Amino acid sequence: MRDCLFCQIAAKAVPATLVYEDADVVAFDDIQPQAPVHVLVVPRKHIPSLNDLAPGDEALAGKLLRVAASIARARGVDERGWRAVVNTNREGGQIVFHLHLHLLGGRPMFWPPG
Repeated sequence: MRDCLFCQIAAKAVPATLVYEDADVVAFDDIQPQAPVHVLVVPRKHIPSLNDLAPGDEALAGKLLRVAASIARARGVDERGWRAVVNTNREGGQIVFHLHLHLLGGRPMFWPPG
């Protein structure tokens, strides 16, 4: 989608600090990090939210998690611990309506998240 920020980042029309990319997924540092490690992992395919996953998107959804784990390992937070967060719709905290996973690490995480 032309007006979607994350689609534009995936297409390299908007600059971002990419940390991973392949044919299906792009990951980049969050511009307003909430932890020492804060990476967004997004599918190249425009999917507005978790509510919009379609039959056949299961492998892509799983790949987001696998890529996040790989980045956590590369950033050195895999052993200490990290968090994967997917906000869904406005009350769930979603601001950009393109499915994305927040990889957060490098500091203690607390529960409930708030």
